[in-house]
Order: sequence, then structure tokens, then C-alpha cells
Amino acid sequence: MPLVCLRDFQAYAQKHLSKSTWDYIEGGADECFTRDDNITAFKKIRLRPRYLKDVQEVDTRTTVQGEEITAPICISPTGFHCLVWPDGEMSTARAAQAAGICYITSTYASCALEDIVATAPRGLRWFQLYMQSDKQLNKQLVQKVESLGFKALVITVDVPKLGNRRQDIQNQLDLKMNLLLKDLRSPKERNPMPYFQMFPIDASFCWNDLSWLQSITRLPIILKGILTKEDAELAVKHNVHGIIVSNHGGRQLDDVLASIDALAEVVAAVKGKMEVYLDGGIRTGNDVLKALALGAKCVFLGRPILWGLAYKQGEYGVEEVLNIIKNEFHTSMALTGCRSVAEINQDLIQFSRL
Repeated sequence: MPLVCLRDFQAYAQKHLSKSTWDYIEGGADECFTRDDNITAFKKIRLRPRYLKDVQEVDTRTTVQGEEITAPICISPTGFHCLVWPDGEMSTARAAQAAGICYITSTYASCALEDIVATAPRGLRWFQLYMQSDKQLNKQLVQKVESLGFKALVITVDVPKLGNRRQDIQNQLDLKMNLLLKDLRSPKERNPMPYFQMFPIDASFCWNDLSWLQSITRLPIILKGILTKEDAELAVKHNVHGIIVSNHGGRQLDDVLASIDALAEVVAAVKGKMEVYLDGGIRTGNDVLKALALGAKCVFLGRPILWGLAYKQGEYGVEEVLNIIKNEFHTSMALTGCRSVAEINQDLIQFSRL
């Protein structure tokens, strides 16, 4: 039986992955309220379609940071893809290139950055950076990704400390113990660092440190994990180039706003001075449309990409996931009377009273 929606890929992955790997992918912080609310919050938004429009031609193309993509649906940074499929991030990169979208590669990629680039040389790539306590290591990573042709730096801001992920603690996350992070190593070390010995994330990194980061790279800097107007206004003040509204898939601080519920506040705060994106809870083409109607320039998929990676020889499963949600989005546009992404606006939605 063919898989016809992203939920089908989720069910397939749960059946075929080990329990500890599945728990790592699906797990959230504490009671997982925010993880689940990311999805249910979309169901509180209703669509207001407009009819009798010529939608024979519907164009899903848009741009992110000036680069054209085939649809406003890209890939979030998630780590350790080799847990799901042996080729790991190389398969993900090939699928993103084939789909004509952006792929944000994680600091905690389980494939070498050189291999990821070599396997998908024409792909649009951004690099997600967890700021490490070793400043030289940060500089080394930034210079490396810039030389490899990555087009932006995505700084994850919501992990000064790892969230309380109960299932990972119960499982003792033994699979990670065998993974090597090929790009996370001290400049003084020749060998990659095992996960359990890797450098700690820098809990002291703050707004004033952004100027140092900007001084060592020409890449646009995007902040991932912003949820409030106050932090959005500070992002504008510090001259970053974009924001990803995100709560880390509900994996960090539980009981925060669903990403989609925080989006409008952030969009209003930046006043068009930078692009705003969203991740968390995107499962259908309608979800994509709703996020764009609330001001997102693009959405990013996290868990669904890993579900796809677990299916049908890695990259082909990811391609199917992307094709399904892109086709759903195309249908959503046509059925609401939108011929281009530029025509999607807040008039297309209303919040349910239920």
C-alpha cells in the first residue's frame, strides 16, 4: 500500500526503527505538551477560500535570502541522520538538491561536511551552529562552512542547556555512543570527538557576542528559536538577517507557545526588516499555507524528513515526503484561489472559536 501523507511515513518509521532511535526522534521535553501543541495549534486555524479565480497555473516558487527555491518548504537541522539510514545526511542533501529546496545541515551531522557537499554539489545549503565553549572551534567551523559554499549561518539560540528529555534519559541513548562527529573537533585534535565527549554548548553566549560572529564571516546570520517580540526586536537591533520561529520541536522548554502561535507576534515585531521562517508541527500543505498567511517566508520540516529517511533507501523516502507536501501545498493554493506565493495573505485564514 503506498504512503500517501506524512503521517503514513511516521507510522512506517515507528514500525521499522529501534525503540531508542524512535524515542530520540519523537521525544519532547518533560510532558511533551509543546511537541503535541505544535501540531494541534494548526487545527485552530481555518481557511477562507476565494473562488472563481483562474488557478490553471499555480506557481509555488519563492526565495530565501535571495536564493530561489521550488516551494517554501525546506529542511530543518536535525542531528545524527546515520541513526536512521547509513548514508545519513548525504542522502538528505541529495533529496534536497533534487527537490530544489534549502537544507540546513546540523552541527551534529553524522557525515563529514565535505562528503555532504560533494554528494549534492548544486544544493542550497545553510549551516546550523551550536555555539561551543571553545571559541576557536566556533571560528574553525564557520570558516569551514563558508569555504564549502554554505550560504547562511543558522544560530540555534534555545539550547543554553539541554532540555529534559525523559525518554532519552530512560534509554540512556546508547546508540549515540557509537557515533563520531566528524566536524566537531578541537583545532588541536586530529580525531573526531565521540558524542559523549563533545564540547559543551556555550551557555554564556548572548546578544553582545553576535558582533564577534559577524566579524569573522560574510555569511548572513539567522537566529533559530525566537518566540517573542522582545527577542525579535533585539534581532533587528543586532542586524541579523532572519529568524526561524521555533521551539525546537518541543524538545527544549515545555509549555511554551506552539511555533505557529508565536509567529504573528514575531512577524509584527520585525516590521519587514528581515525574513521570518517557521518550524514545528508542519504536517500538511494546509499547514504550510497557514504559516505563510501569518507572515512566514518559508517553513522547515524536521521529524518528517527523518521519517522519510527511514523509508525506501533513504533519499528516495525523503524525496517522497517532500513531493507529497509540495503537491498538497499546490492543491491548497489552488483551492484557496492563490496563483502565486505572493498572493497568500492573512485574509485567507481565521482562528476558530473552539
